[in-house]
Parts: sequence; C-alpha cells; structure tokens
Amino acid sequence: MLNRRTLLAAGPAAALAGCAALRPAPPPSTATPTPDAAARLDAALRARPLVLLGEVHDNAAQHTLRAEALHRWLARSGARPALLMEQFDRERQPALDAVLAQPGATVDALIAAGWPDGRAGWDWALYRPYLALVFEFALPLVAANVSRADARRIGSDGLAAHGFDAAVPDDVLRGQQRAIVDGHCGQASDTLAARLAHAQIARDQFMARQLARHAGRGAVLLAGNGHVRRDIGVPRWLPAALQRGCTVVGLLEAPPAAAEQPAYDVKIVTEAPATRGDPCAAFGGRAPA
Repeated sequence: MLNRRTLLAAGPAAALAGCAALRPAPPPSTATPTPDAAARLDAALRARPLVLLGEVHDNAAQHTLRAEALHRWLARSGARPALLMEQFDRERQPALDAVLAQPGATVDALIAAGWPDGRAGWDWALYRPYLALVFEFALPLVAANVSRADARRIGSDGLAAHGFDAAVPDDVLRGQQRAIVDGHCGQASDTLAARLAHAQIARDQFMARQLARHAGRGAVLLAGNGHVRRDIGVPRWLPAALQRGCTVVGLLEAPPAAAEQPAYDVKIVTEAPATRGDPCAAFGGRAPA
C-alpha cells in the first residue's frame, strides 16, 4: 500500500499501482499511545513465530515505536526471523539478495537495488532503521509486494490469469470493495472498486505465501494496516495452522471503528495523525453518503 502523498500526486488511477485506499486522515485526536504501548508490542513480538505489524505509512511515531521494539526483541531473544517488507516489489528479490551477499553492503545500496529507477513512493528515512536491522542481525530480507505493473494486469485480467487464487470468499471481496470505495472518498465506481479489490487481494495472497514460506524460522511482515487485517487481509490467505500461529498488530491513529475491532489481535493507538493534506481534494471532495 503506497503512502498517501504518492497517490495524491498521481491521482485516482494510481491506486492500481499500490494502495487500495485513499482514506482521509482522521480528525485531530487527543489519543496518545497507552503507557504500556512498547511493552504490549514487545509481548506481541514474543508471542508467536509469525508477526504481522501494521502501519500508517507516513506516521513517524509508529515507525519509531516498531523499529525500537524490533531491535529490543532481536537483541534479547536471539531470534532471527525473515523480515518481509511491503516496500519492495517481488521482482526485486534477486537484486536485494545480490546486495546482501556483498561485503560492506549498505542500506543505501539496498534501497537502490529495490528501486533502481528512483520512482518509489516511500519515505525511506522512515524505513532505514528496519534495513539497518537486516545488517545488524543478519536477517533474510523478503520483497513482499506485487508490483504496480502486475497490479494493473491483475485488475484487468483477474487473479487466476496471473497465478493467484480466484476463489475469494464473498465477505473478503465485499470488505475489500467497501474499503476501496471509502478510501476513495465515496467516488470509486463499482467497476473500479472490483478491479482494485482483486489487485489488493493478490498482494495479500503473495504476502501470505511469503509468510508461509518462511514460517519455519519465523517471520515479521511490515505492511499497511489494511493488509494485515485478520478479517479481509493477509491472514485470511494463510493455512489454518499459521492463522492460529500468527499475531496481528494494528498501529492506528485513532481508536478503531466497531467494524474494525476484530481485525487486529493487538491495537495500539499512537499520537494524533501525521500532518498531511486532505486526500479527498484529489477527487473534488467527498461524495454525498
């Protein structure tokens, strides 16, 4: 799921390239992280071999909280899980592996290998601490995203045409479509919502496959909150045993709505939302309800 600033610049059609939702920021909140937020995150990392860590992509406070928790856990436990990152597309895996095999490789070299054309929509200052952990603790780094080009093709051709599972449960498809319409300020047509839903589901399926592949050593997935949701996201595509063997953490900017309550095993509300523009401005405002 690409960050909101990228989509604002690219316009509505760009959603096929990444984030399925262009959700407006919640109103300013007085909510702050609970005093035990770090302890709860530490406990979540220890609890099970698979951990899905959600995020609001441009929220620096969330990134600091997660990166510090990961460092504490890795340093104390001796665990060496695979680190799966939405920020890298799957076709860049050989290039990432080649960098990691080089003596003296750097974080900058990893970023360049992952995005050689420089067109990434990610704020790499926020993700550098995770890549530093890869070097410090010798973690496998896994490119966990389906690329923009593949997303467009899947949206046009369907899931099965590109090796994904087309047997999507009705509640997952409906939930994804609702999230897309809401995220596009009520102005996504049914046709567009269906195409974007299939692209989003393909991403979730691929992330689930990578988690399953690395489950034996343990794995941590860094991805947007929408991807990690238990009800409609990545966990729905895991084998039943791995669904039970994973922990899903939502890092949120406001307390979740009633419909989102079951989506996360652990819900951590961070500071008031990061400063950003109104994404609905890209659509001329929100459509009437």
